[in-house]
Amino acid sequence: MSPRLPRAAELRSPATLPPLGLDGLDPAFSRIVTATDAAASVSRDWHVLDNADRLAELGVTPVGTILCVHGNPTWSYLWRRLVSKATDAAANGGEAWRVIAVDQLDMGFSERTGERRPLAQRVRDLGALTDALELDGPVFTLGHDWGGVVSLGWAVDHPDLLAGVMLLNTAVHQPEADPIPAPLRLALQPALLGKATVATPAFLETTLALAHPALPKAVKDGYRAPYSDATRRVGIGGFVADIPVDADHESFAELTRISSGVAQLTVPALMLWGPRDPIFSDKYLDDLIDRLPHADVHRFEGAGHLVAEDVDYAGAVLTWLADGIRSASTDSAAATAAAADVDRQPLWHYLDEMRDSDDTVVVDMVPPTGDEPRVVSWKLLSRRVRQIAAGLSAIGVKKGDRVSLLIPPSADLVAVLYACLRIGAIVVVADAGLGLKGLTRAVRGACPDHIIGAATGLAAARALGWPGQKISTATFPAPVRRALDISYSLSDLISLGSDEIMPEPPAPTDTAAVLFTSGSTGPAKGVVYTHAQLSAVRDALAAQYGVGVGTGLVAGFAPFALLGPALGARSVTPDMDVTSPKTLTATAVAAAVAAVNATVVFLSPAAVANVVATAGELTDADGEALAGVERFLSAGAPVSEPLLAAISALMPNATAHTPYGMTEGLLMTDITLDGIREAAAEAGAGGVCVGTPTGVTRVRIAPLDETGRSTEELTDEPNVTGEIIVSAPHVEDHYDRLWLTHRASRRGGVPGERWHRTGDVGHLDSAGRLWVEGRMPHVIATANGVLTPVGPEQAIERLHEIARAGVVGVGPDGNRQVVAVVETVPPARSVSLATPELATAIRGMVDVPIAAALVVPRLPTDIRHNSKINRSALSDWAGDILAGGRMTHP
Repeated sequence: MSPRLPRAAELRSPATLPPLGLDGLDPAFSRIVTATDAAASVSRDWHVLDNADRLAELGVTPVGTILCVHGNPTWSYLWRRLVSKATDAAANGGEAWRVIAVDQLDMGFSERTGERRPLAQRVRDLGALTDALELDGPVFTLGHDWGGVVSLGWAVDHPDLLAGVMLLNTAVHQPEADPIPAPLRLALQPALLGKATVATPAFLETTLALAHPALPKAVKDGYRAPYSDATRRVGIGGFVADIPVDADHESFAELTRISSGVAQLTVPALMLWGPRDPIFSDKYLDDLIDRLPHADVHRFEGAGHLVAEDVDYAGAVLTWLADGIRSASTDSAAATAAAADVDRQPLWHYLDEMRDSDDTVVVDMVPPTGDEPRVVSWKLLSRRVRQIAAGLSAIGVKKGDRVSLLIPPSADLVAVLYACLRIGAIVVVADAGLGLKGLTRAVRGACPDHIIGAATGLAAARALGWPGQKISTATFPAPVRRALDISYSLSDLISLGSDEIMPEPPAPTDTAAVLFTSGSTGPAKGVVYTHAQLSAVRDALAAQYGVGVGTGLVAGFAPFALLGPALGARSVTPDMDVTSPKTLTATAVAAAVAAVNATVVFLSPAAVANVVATAGELTDADGEALAGVERFLSAGAPVSEPLLAAISALMPNATAHTPYGMTEGLLMTDITLDGIREAAAEAGAGGVCVGTPTGVTRVRIAPLDETGRSTEELTDEPNVTGEIIVSAPHVEDHYDRLWLTHRASRRGGVPGERWHRTGDVGHLDSAGRLWVEGRMPHVIATANGVLTPVGPEQAIERLHEIARAGVVGVGPDGNRQVVAVVETVPPARSVSLATPELATAIRGMVDVPIAAALVVPRLPTDIRHNSKINRSALSDWAGDILAGGRMTHP
């Protein structure tokens, strides 16, 4: 039964055209359409936006129709940009799309019927309208809010016309265990429903306040235009009253029918989502993805309920349609790449092969209990992986489920990771180095079905409302389990999985993991790898550095420690705070090396700096252990030759390498210390030399244009600066729920091959070596040309007074002024302008005009590596300072 509304809901009024002068709305697109309401045997008049007449004037034939359905309390004004943009594209020679944006009955400027219109009726209403329009296929539906449900109902009922579905924030299912969103519960209170939705514009005004950034007054007035008094707002109240809060509601059955029908749709699908939505949170997106797993999805970080106002959704829609949804070449490329990787051994291969071995595989330097390192054999780890895998299966964790791992580097993490991989669950790894805010954004965005964590991680998950069933690594008393919402512990899983019965293993092409980037140039992105691609990462490391069965591996960077068992290696993470690599000491590295008789050591650049700084604490025994290291690796950010030389002195028998890569491709190029010295002898190259491509990796450059943007062209010609593009079997599959970002990363790639735009800028030299000159967002477009930052920074850092420099641009694009921000020796205590003498010295080191030089105690860096300068933040900060702002720390 639906709640009652004020008597105004029973009043009728005809459809009208919108008033002239509404911001962004071309009145030429408005028309009134009469459709027959079959149930009532009466005609209803609809206001719609329709560009059909304009396309006819242009003499173009539409390639299809976009049928747009608004939600509550908006109207077709929501789609004004799409109607205009689609029409402009057709006028400029692009594909011609007819766009029909309806005002649902009782809403916008359509007829006020004076009757209740439950969901089933609204779906029939839309069908009657499209019949009246004599709509022909192909039709792509586009819906938002409650309009998403109505549009999907139409889609389910019109398979002969349907070519695809597109959705902005909406929902088709309310989980029984979850209450409906709080704002809707409040609006549905009998004492408030009529007052909040009909008698006053409260519900409308609350919705308009959900935009990010706030809507201009003119746009708000556009949305308010059809809802000037209570008689005009009856549809708003009717929509709220029609929310099926339980199975007894009259619209519950229709919602169930639609949600079931959506799961049967195989047409292309697009979802554009604003995660800052207090109504349709990510759990509703996750449900839609479960029903339409083939959908292209993009979450616009920072956008909310009014995602159509927050971002350029119209451009995204037209881009998706212009791409032809999924091209044959893309499918062919994926199939070719998948076929090539089918024969790779799975990541758990050595766990099966060495299941009876007593040899060491993992050492915990800081175990959960006890003071001594915990030594784990292959036999024990293999058994634990099988037991945990079987236990996870027993509690309902299945192939395709997402499992977020909030476990510090340890044997527990290794066992849980491989257990998840073995049963086909998708591991979500967002390390604590992202910080609490970044970690929250990552976990919520990935929408895990389960969270396995230590106490600290589970406490954060509980406090911040992270989704997913909670599983603890430790066993807690019942009150603690209840407080942290823990369903099971690892010991529970081991007991449940004592029979070691596991499901069939996943296929090489199945998704294995979502690994989050460091977030050094924006919100951390989830990077999706298949099992075959992760196996290719392992194989690339094994081939490049000779890591294999019996190799001792010290990994000061968690992802490499996790690959230890896949490589057949003994692995250990040294005693350190993983959220702050610079806490690693030389003695901790030596202890880790001794623990596994390591011949390979991997550390981040920030960790290297502190290891060198604390080398005086090493004992003779430590020195003997370090002398056994044969290969040293440091990656994640540029490593200077002096720093690499200093760490090499501590490992005198090791060859020092600095591989270049990123979360999207962990090993793209490699260079040794000798190679760096050789490259440094060639003056004027500019940037950091990261060596030559590894194995079968290919590197190309997409040249920059005069605005500093990369072009479509790919070249391997020497001394051409542009965006670095890479291709290899171990390049990621795609970005998670970031369709536009993924599309941009493949731009200009060779058809039938998997290429990735790294976001780094650099060039190849005549010897085929790659030089990194910075990040694409940090390229400075000045009036004198395009400037990349690393070369000038290196030049400035040659001054003995300078410890580190950041070169950024301030001002408008195309006329940006170059500013140098420096850390001095000794460090400054406060922010200031550089002294005239220091500023002169800085300007004398570079051949570009320096508008200003600023001194700071410390440059801002990323959390994960503690070494990548956040030039975007630094640019904004410098702009504020030079505009007269306070001398605050960046």
